[in-house]
Amino acid sequence: MALKTFNFNVIKKDKFARLGKIQTSRGIIDTPVFMPVGTQATVKGSFISDVIKTGSQIVLSNTYHLMIRPGADRIKKTGGLHNFMNCKIPILTDSGGYQIMSLSKLNKIDKLKGAIFNSHVDGKKFILSPEESIKIQKKLNSDIVMVLDECPKKTLNYDKILKAVNLSTQWAKRSKKEFGLNKHKALFGIVQGGLFNDLRLKSLNELIKIGFDGYAIGGLAIGDSQKEMFKVLDYLKNYMPKDKPRYLMGVGTPSDILGAVLRGVDMFDCVLPTRAGRTGLAFTWQGRINIRNAKYKNDNKPLDESVKIFDLNKYSKNYLNHLFNTNEMLGSMILTLNNINFYQEFMYEIRKNIKNGTFSKFYKKFYNKL
Repeated sequence: MALKTFNFNVIKKDKFARLGKIQTSRGIIDTPVFMPVGTQATVKGSFISDVIKTGSQIVLSNTYHLMIRPGADRIKKTGGLHNFMNCKIPILTDSGGYQIMSLSKLNKIDKLKGAIFNSHVDGKKFILSPEESIKIQKKLNSDIVMVLDECPKKTLNYDKILKAVNLSTQWAKRSKKEFGLNKHKALFGIVQGGLFNDLRLKSLNELIKIGFDGYAIGGLAIGDSQKEMFKVLDYLKNYMPKDKPRYLMGVGTPSDILGAVLRGVDMFDCVLPTRAGRTGLAFTWQGRINIRNAKYKNDNKPLDESVKIFDLNKYSKNYLNHLFNTNEMLGSMILTLNNINFYQEFMYEIRKNIKNGTFSKFYKKFYNKL
């Protein structure tokens, strides 16, 4: 069976909000889309088959962490990441750029070599260059590959952000060269520039010159406010390529997603729904619920009576409160699935309302509620 060429089409627009389809060799992805995060080749607390049953069409895994454990060669020997984790849907792998920032105490940046890491696990030395990041992602055999970039910590130091933009541009060129030609896979560039509009535009224009299959917006959701993030998106929405998917990395809350969709973003990922599920926070259409709260001890209603998938509506808040307050892992598993399922229902409704031309009403109804 011939592999399908990576492709993206915008089907409908409601002002700047876009309804689209991404075609990959492993299936169609309807956009706007939310990607559950499977950092270590697993969406924590869930079977991948259950994640798929929620309507998830793509998941994200982490190049840096898989480089450290179990190692890209070990995964390649199994036939790639899909075989390794028994995943039938597309996988996007990030490049390790975020870890250059988040694990900055364990690495130093060399313009030519890349990021020189001391492993957070055993201190072993690793060098993650733009070329090595792409080589690792090829071994993982992911469907969407990200360029290596420098994602600096939030700062208003213009010169520091300019330096990161210039380095990210050079690394993007090297990533593109290493990626080569593969019409069945996609390589995304990453727009940096902090909160400076001119640097964001500089970064974007340089990436467009290089040419990528999609364009991610990085360096947000790292301490900036939602207002600051939306200000950047308001500016970029006028310049982002209209025929390529737009990916806002590491975002976010339901209101973050609504605001970003309003500003033309197509793709999202965030650890929030799964991490929240493990700590007792449930996302529902009525708002967020902290299931550890004592008021749920005598509440025998489910989190959401309308949910039919996995019989989640057969577990009462009373029972879930008990599970969390006795540290039973089943509670985390149930809430994690609930949250992933909610996010996928949420994205389905976003797509439906864009299709119907009613996204603005949907936005106003739920922006302050969820």
